[in-house]
Amino acid sequence: MTTTPTADTQARQGVMFGLAAYTMWGCFPLFFALFEGVPAFEILIHRVLWSCLFLVGLVTLLGRWAPIREALGQPRRLGRVLGCALLIALNWGLYIYSVETRHVLQASLGYFMTPLVNVALGMLVLRETMHRLQAVAVALAALAIVLQLVMLGELPWISLALAFSFGTYGLLRKQVPLDGLSGLFVETLLLLPLGLLTLGWLTQADLSHFLGDTRTTLLLIASGVITALPLLAFAGAARRLRLATLGFLMYLNPTIQFLIALLVFGEPLSGVQLATFVLIWTGLALYSWSAWQSRPREVR
Repeated sequence: MTTTPTADTQARQGVMFGLAAYTMWGCFPLFFALFEGVPAFEILIHRVLWSCLFLVGLVTLLGRWAPIREALGQPRRLGRVLGCALLIALNWGLYIYSVETRHVLQASLGYFMTPLVNVALGMLVLRETMHRLQAVAVALAALAIVLQLVMLGELPWISLALAFSFGTYGLLRKQVPLDGLSGLFVETLLLLPLGLLTLGWLTQADLSHFLGDTRTTLLLIASGVITALPLLAFAGAARRLRLATLGFLMYLNPTIQFLIALLVFGEPLSGVQLATFVLIWTGLALYSWSAWQSRPREVR
């Protein structure tokens, strides 16, 4: 069975969209490092508020209100969406905190660990079958965490919190019948009242940095736009590529973060931390090989 030119074009476009999405996500530390003296939770609030506002215009422009109205018309089914909203807010807040405190290496490790956490959660929660290589990969990730605990005397809590919050988010998100754009809008919409209340409290207490100076104000507004742009690119990739291909592109995000942490922020990388990354990378290689081997074969 020969591949048609149209399919080749779709695949190339999908790869370009995927590269754009994961490159933007990988470069997020450079953006959040621009904020000076603004607490992570305040940046998170504005990220939610401006994402929601930006998505209103985007959903209107794309004519995608139907699935959103359907979701909001079934309040009993919004419990999982609210759970997703709280988890993604936790993940965003921790990520911004990791950049502010220059723990981008830990953030990178957390996102490298996420696929392995997904495998473990799938087995524990969904009773999915874990293949032998996947089990070895998860064991290597656990060994990496134990190594840091024993050799450094501390848990890489930022890495673990990012991996488990995003992994659990993915687990719940699978059970929500909404596409990426519609899902993100409903999630931010559910967080909007809390965000407005917190912003009102900050303003009344004279602690808000919004409208304090033009640079910070524009950065806070831009945080909403940069949240939605990679999601749109990812949606374009997801429509054109197989999940296996997307899975390989996914590693671009934490790899860019890893390089930014070392080359731009100058974060120190100890021998123990390097050994941790090597164990995780080995686990990911085994996991990727297992996923590649178990992919559906094309009929020729």
